[in-house]
Amino acid sequence: MKAIIPVAGVGERLKPFTLTTPKCLLPVAGKPILAHILDGLIQVGISDFVFIIGYMGEKIRSYVNSHYPKTSEFVEQKQLLGLGYAVKLGLEITEDSPVLIVLGDTIVEMPDRRIIEAEANQVGLVQLEDPRRFGVAILDGATVVSVEEKPLSPRSNYVLAGIYVFPNPRPLRLALSELIEKNIKTRGEFQLTDALALMISRGEKLYWFSVGKWYDCGTPESLIETNRQLLENSAKVEAETKNSIVLQPSWIAKSAKISNSIIGPYVSIGGDAIVEESIISNSIVGSSSHLKRCLLESSIIGNEVTFVGRRYRLNIGDCSQVFLQWEREKERE
Repeated sequence: MKAIIPVAGVGERLKPFTLTTPKCLLPVAGKPILAHILDGLIQVGISDFVFIIGYMGEKIRSYVNSHYPKTSEFVEQKQLLGLGYAVKLGLEITEDSPVLIVLGDTIVEMPDRRIIEAEANQVGLVQLEDPRRFGVAILDGATVVSVEEKPLSPRSNYVLAGIYVFPNPRPLRLALSELIEKNIKTRGEFQLTDALALMISRGEKLYWFSVGKWYDCGTPESLIETNRQLLENSAKVEAETKNSIVLQPSWIAKSAKISNSIIGPYVSIGGDAIVEESIISNSIVGSSSHLKRCLLESSIIGNEVTFVGRRYRLNIGDCSQVFLQWEREKERE
């Protein structure tokens, strides 16, 4: 079985971070979103990957080839026409072989081998209080009888969790082809959800399974919350910490340097970062960033950021320099 992983999107809701880094490579709990996904796939015995790349695709290709020397193929999505279009490109590579489709911007607990090896089309579902930002499924026992993309008035709180199993993907490929040939779009894009609805209308059975752990990475707020939840099981501090207190759970890269600071809980700090005289909690700090005299909570700091001053909550993209006025005067003295 091969895994099709669409990672071509721009990540509009995560700007400014996605101006310089593909969404799937944003760090959370010590490693990129994509690494969490690939590690989960490998654990269940899947190591053949088909990546649908587009926006900053070469960065994704470089990361995968450097860190996951498995059997990987890359398909360029030259037109960002939606998830359905991306999956169709992947199915052209895998033909009619069994596939597992997993979105490259959502971290999910992989199903066990019994589900993956079952001879039935299946989708992973999770229950949310507010499902309006996702595809929603209507159920009848073990089967999905209807799906709808981002409805304003959802008829169910079961949402598509971003993982799909197709032992025979031919009906899905035909449904996607029809949508594209007839130019049937929802919200201006070809939707995988619409292809699933078309399959169901043609009598194809679509079963569902409950996803145990599901982490949304679609907005800065949800990325911070995902970092918080994942750190419960992946905390690690190997960095040099001088005159500092680290409250667990936190993750600090070995090459980071922390001095005269209080870090944590729920903080991730990337490689070669420097933190001085600061208090940071519930935040993500990117690689090679330098923070001094900061008071930060529920913040995201990109890579190669210099920030000197005081602020309670802040999101800063890569390669930025921020000095509050009184701190700038100190730097000049």
